[in-house]
Amino acid sequence: MKELLTKLIDSFYFLFKRWMPLKTYRYAVCGGGNMVLDILLYFVAFQYIFAKQDLDLGIVVLSPHIASLFFVFPITFFTGFLLNKYITFHESTLEGQTQLVRYWLVAMGAIIISYFAMKLFVDVCGFYPTPSKIITIGVTIIYSYILQNTYSFAQKK
Repeated sequence: MKELLTKLIDSFYFLFKRWMPLKTYRYAVCGGGNMVLDILLYFVAFQYIFAKQDLDLGIVVLSPHIASLFFVFPITFFTGFLLNKYITFHESTLEGQTQLVRYWLVAMGAIIISYFAMKLFVDVCGFYPTPSKIITIGVTIIYSYILQNTYSFAQKK
């Protein structure tokens, strides 16, 4: 499966070769695919699972846009990790468990950034949640690529 997916992704690299290295291209394709999955799942969760209603957990009440954010996170966390580990950063010499822990730490930073950005865009600025999620993803992409490349999937020293 890994080889098939890598061949499929790489088959379009010739279109972007003059503008970016292969690793950056693979990250963009894998991250872009995971981002589309994230946005679609977020939209479904917000519109249909939470039906634009607050989620009362007893000790805390989550607004539907924040409940959707936390609902989607575990799914796209694992798909993102697998795509990065096996497609984008496959040359990393770190053990898989180390990569997962580091990826999780970076993802925790991204979810914190996402949380505060969503609170700002939706609750303070009054933007609609799905476009706010898209803007938030743009911010976290830059943060994540830098840290995934230099920390989560770095070469063993």
